[in-house]
Amino acid sequence: MGEIGEKLDIDFVISTGDNFYDNGLTSLHDPLFQDSFTNIYTAPSLQKPWYSVLGNHDYRGDVRAQLSPMLRALDNRWVCMRSFIVNAEIVDLFFVDTTPFVDKYFIQPNKHVYDWSGVLPRQTYLNNLLKELDVALRESVAKWKIVIGHHTIKSAGHHGNTIELEKHLLPILQANEVDLYVNGHDHCLEHISSVDR
Repeated sequence: MGEIGEKLDIDFVISTGDNFYDNGLTSLHDPLFQDSFTNIYTAPSLQKPWYSVLGNHDYRGDVRAQLSPMLRALDNRWVCMRSFIVNAEIVDLFFVDTTPFVDKYFIQPNKHVYDWSGVLPRQTYLNNLLKELDVALRESVAKWKIVIGHHTIKSAGHHGNTIELEKHLLPILQANEVDLYVNGHDHCLEHISSVDR
């Protein structure tokens, strides 16, 4: 990553979630932050802002710790919020918290415990998120609009399509002519394009 970052002279890094395996951070003082972030990405080219969203594994830990500005005091590169916008001149980057959309984490969490603080009541949270995203996309004057989330909308990978995002998020992206949706979750590289755009 350091070599590519230097070659491309990057301005920032985007993380699509699942920032800390296997179960997020346990607290603000969890050594995993240093061990899995600060002490790993040490190349000079990677000493830039890291814009990060939460993934489902992050929600298994202390979400407020991962979102806390106190982590930025430990490593000034770390920028992690639930949903936010980065204006990068000709492009606006819209980071979206996709984990709360997925029904199975609420209905069938298996042995996992998810930290839903700040998300409940869930439907209110999701409605507000979608409304704010729609308004922000409509108001954007950037040449490019890129939305970043953790979960797939469409995927031929292991996890497949996320039906909740197909139903609720995709129509907003299409209505606002979003140029690209970037995600993590499925550990594979895919480039899926729409035949109608």
